[in-house]
Amino acid sequence: MHLPSRLSSARDALRSVATRNGTDRPHWAARAEDVKNAVVGRSLRRLRWDLRLQPFQGVGTSERVRVLAKVLYASPGTPADFHDQPVHDMRTMAVRGWRNFAGQVAPHRTVHVLLGDQEFTVRADRAGIVDASLEISLPPGRHQAVLWTLPGNEVTADITVVPPEAEIGMVSDIDDTVMVTWLPRPLLAFWNAFVIHQSSRQVVPGMPMLYQRLARVHPEMPVVYLSTGAWNVFPVLKRFLYRNGYPDGPLLLTDWGPTNTGFFRSGPEHKQRALERLATEFPGMRWILVGDDGQHDPSLYAEFAARHPDLVESVLIRQLTEPEQLLAHGTRRPLEASLGGSGSPLALAAPDGHGLLAELQRTGRIPS
Repeated sequence: MHLPSRLSSARDALRSVATRNGTDRPHWAARAEDVKNAVVGRSLRRLRWDLRLQPFQGVGTSERVRVLAKVLYASPGTPADFHDQPVHDMRTMAVRGWRNFAGQVAPHRTVHVLLGDQEFTVRADRAGIVDASLEISLPPGRHQAVLWTLPGNEVTADITVVPPEAEIGMVSDIDDTVMVTWLPRPLLAFWNAFVIHQSSRQVVPGMPMLYQRLARVHPEMPVVYLSTGAWNVFPVLKRFLYRNGYPDGPLLLTDWGPTNTGFFRSGPEHKQRALERLATEFPGMRWILVGDDGQHDPSLYAEFAARHPDLVESVLIRQLTEPEQLLAHGTRRPLEASLGGSGSPLALAAPDGHGLLAELQRTGRIPS
């Protein structure tokens, strides 16, 4: 097939995508990305590249679970489970981020899911991401879903079913909350994605101890890591959390690229939507919201608490140092007023995990 006919076919696909999304004309950057994905994907298929699935950890209740994965192309002979390695496997988890960006996504592919004794059919979005809510009856605990596009490329994804008696959950930011990179914010995404090795990331002092203590106080507590980072760096972030002793839990990341409305997805909007979805999926859960004052976490958590006052247990804000503030947004003062100083009865603030733990003990929220 010649290039003009390939482009014509890609344009037809774009019109279909725009119709499904309820808009007549997506942003030109998204259109360009879709054309690139269509042309490159067709070329890879001619070279007999295969579809492979990268599974992510899912979470849910005994009635509904969320399954997450990414559909990619892989060279002939690549094992189906090349992404499906245990979190402690250094071969795949401790790699430089750029390798995770080298793959080509396969948009709008049909994915089959076997969970328990039920089979479902879902579909990836324009970025190759599968994010599906499945209605199913499962007992609390850890389960495994089997995902495949064609027979022979099956992978497994961990699914955590939260017990119904769990009343407290935790949502945690990642950058500047559980780890520090010491880079100007405009360079952070590039550096994390293409350069830095996971062992170069620095843990925020006391934060693993704080999270472990909260997990002991609330043994049924689900932990969800919510970040504006790209799904591409999921293996590196997962390895960092495991290596530094943070509680296991799903990561809710975002696509790294243009959308129907602009060049990049809005980080605050991504977090806001994720929080609202958690509120819907776990209507009786009260959340401990953990973030930092280097960007928009204080206002996002304050707005969520105002909308859902009965669903917020505590707001914990890590206060960045002046050099960290300067790197985060160019000034030495917090971008927004720290919730800890706002008079909110739910909010506490401290420079690190040790200070936040002391604040929780001082206010009687956990035993001394």
